[in-house]
Amino acid sequence: MSSAPSAQEIARDARWLAQALDPDTGVARLVDMTPEAYRAASFLDDRMLQGPVTACTKPFAEVAAAMPVETRSDARWIFHIGHVGSTLVARLLGELSGVLSIREPRILRDIANMRGEQRAAVLPAIQTLFSRTFAAEEMALVKATSFVSEIAAELVPPGEAALFVTVDARTYIATILAGPNSLKELAALAEIRSARMAERLRGVLPASSPAQLAAAAWACEMTSLESAAEAMADRRIMWSNFDKLLEDMAGGLSAIATFFGMDAPPERVGEIAGGPLMARYSKAL
Repeated sequence: MSSAPSAQEIARDARWLAQALDPDTGVARLVDMTPEAYRAASFLDDRMLQGPVTACTKPFAEVAAAMPVETRSDARWIFHIGHVGSTLVARLLGELSGVLSIREPRILRDIANMRGEQRAAVLPAIQTLFSRTFAAEEMALVKATSFVSEIAAELVPPGEAALFVTVDARTYIATILAGPNSLKELAALAEIRSARMAERLRGVLPASSPAQLAAAAWACEMTSLESAAEAMADRRIMWSNFDKLLEDMAGGLSAIATFFGMDAPPERVGEIAGGPLMARYSKAL
């Protein structure tokens, strides 16, 4: 741990990542980051703490107060249903000049689990904190954890943009059933997903097999995105099916970059789509 940065240091740029927030104490964990560290990190949850990091804690109220009243809240957002290539998409877009890709900071999960009124109090600061970059001409791209889709309408300010990444049910179910770790995650999240679904649909039968659990997981995450879209009529939303994206990655990336307003020359997009990231496991390079 290190000494906490000043309010001015926090507000200045994206160096100090607001990585986690304890809802009981109101204390935030801040992690010292560089552009290279953001680029390298697959996830900014507690897995990043397994390596050497410089971190400190600070009352979140002080962090929020550090943000100027007139500041940007124009981050682009990626929401998804999980296991659909969203990490790869975020990595690839992060290779474009002027894009700071921020993948799955734990704090978004922390606030998704807060009570509504408690969450509302911190959301304005979250929107500005995750719009900070290292240069004025840069834009931030934030990829959330799948269940954070439940609060997508609260995270994305009116007029801003979000990408929703999905796959068809057959692909999703096959992906989940093919991996032992995915099956463990499926079982661990089953009860939580059942509770989330109960808020949207009635009469959902309990699943009795891994395949049924995977189907229920797909339905839960898809209805979460669909509900978010209904609540985000004054935001710009682009839906992307990852299977279709794979058929023409360069064309798909170009379309997403144009939607987000990113500088994406065709030759650079082609280099990225044909580059080494497409041949590596994006969650652990």
